[in-house]
Amino acid sequence: MDFLHTQLDVLQKHLAFVAVEPIDWKTYVQVSSWLVCLFEVSYVIRLRQYPLYSKTAPPPVLAAHFTDEVFAKSQAYGRDKAKFSLFEGFFKQTLDSLLVQYGVYAWAWSVAGRSIGILGYGPEYEILQSIAYVIVLFLVSVIPSLPLSVYRTFVLEEKHGFNKTTPVLFVMDLLKGYAVGLVLVPPFLAAFLYIFKWAGDRFVPWLMAFLLAFQLVMVVLYPTVIQPLFNKLSPLAEGELRTRIEALASRLKFPLTHLYEIDGSKRSSHSNAYFYGLPWSKHIVIFDTLIKQSKADEVEAVLAHELGHWYHMHPTKLLLISQAHIFTILGIFPAFLHAPAVLRAFDFPADVATHPPTIVAFLLFQMIVAPFEAVVGVAMNALSRRFEYQADNFACKLRGMLKVEEMADMGDRLGRALITLHQENLSTVWVDWLFSAYHHSHPTLGERLRALEAFKVDESKSSKKEL
Repeated sequence: MDFLHTQLDVLQKHLAFVAVEPIDWKTYVQVSSWLVCLFEVSYVIRLRQYPLYSKTAPPPVLAAHFTDEVFAKSQAYGRDKAKFSLFEGFFKQTLDSLLVQYGVYAWAWSVAGRSIGILGYGPEYEILQSIAYVIVLFLVSVIPSLPLSVYRTFVLEEKHGFNKTTPVLFVMDLLKGYAVGLVLVPPFLAAFLYIFKWAGDRFVPWLMAFLLAFQLVMVVLYPTVIQPLFNKLSPLAEGELRTRIEALASRLKFPLTHLYEIDGSKRSSHSNAYFYGLPWSKHIVIFDTLIKQSKADEVEAVLAHELGHWYHMHPTKLLLISQAHIFTILGIFPAFLHAPAVLRAFDFPADVATHPPTIVAFLLFQMIVAPFEAVVGVAMNALSRRFEYQADNFACKLRGMLKVEEMADMGDRLGRALITLHQENLSTVWVDWLFSAYHHSHPTLGERLRALEAFKVDESKSSKKEL
């Protein structure tokens, strides 16, 4: 532990300039955030991806799988989503920029202080004021964006036949989401900030342990307590699909505890499947839309892909990588926590900036490192796509792994399932490589189908060698 703290102290010495150099942090945040926005929205979406929606035929690798009607619908859907993304990107960036430029973050801290003052609490109750501060910022940043959510659901998704959400359900979802936030965020934030107060500048390992514990608790809490507030999870009915999935899980020694069907069609006709849980107890959830849209053997192939993620320990690897990322962020943060000049740059009064509130310093720090986080996002997308290929390859190799001849066509089934998913979801089939790198955690359909063909060839060669 002492070695860790020694290395962190060395890092802080290299970052000492943050507290003494007269850096115009507000201008830096404004310029860097607009550059990221312009790169993403104007260049990646507008100049690279948007022209592809004018294509009149699918890529050659997909030509046999898409009718003219389905392709035209997918192009129209993609075009409308791109237009919306253009507007949404500029709207949110403009809103964020106005909040920074006109000192709303400093104003919100003052409002939070006056709010708890009404209840008889003074500025010495920093954690309580910090919770009020987060609530004020939520109101001023999220409420202006509500019309975008309404438009996305009731105009964009409705136009293309996906929306199943009623206005009443939409409002209820919002209220439930806010209620869940009010229940979870204050205690989380209180514990988060208390660790800073208790551990001082040696908070990093303690905060890491707290955040890891919180993530593990949420793995259990979200599907068992939170998600049922929004969706109904029912045991998957007896039949061919359940028999196939349970047999596959048993052969792979996957610790399947529950197999659920979720009423995703209650809100949308989009489809999906996933698993969750702790290492010794896993639960599989399948959207009812996926069950309706695909055959049982194709859904089994989709689940084989998902179990490939489990087999290769992808969730665990991503968790470890996220911990390393969090460690890096927390290791840099103390330099900004003890830098009154940073708060002064964002219009905080001298009495607040002299002793920076932890939550304020952390939120400003997040804005400062945001451009670097965009680069991290691209790297994580690249890693995620690599994991997707591995999971696809796993499905193709099941026959050889399990010595079950009926799984010889698992790759073909997975390919058909992916095609069906893209057809039903009107997914874009013409995708620019830079747009995909920036936005997609999964390879494109064409890339996955080509990879599946290569995996099947390799598996066939391996089978012949065994013979």
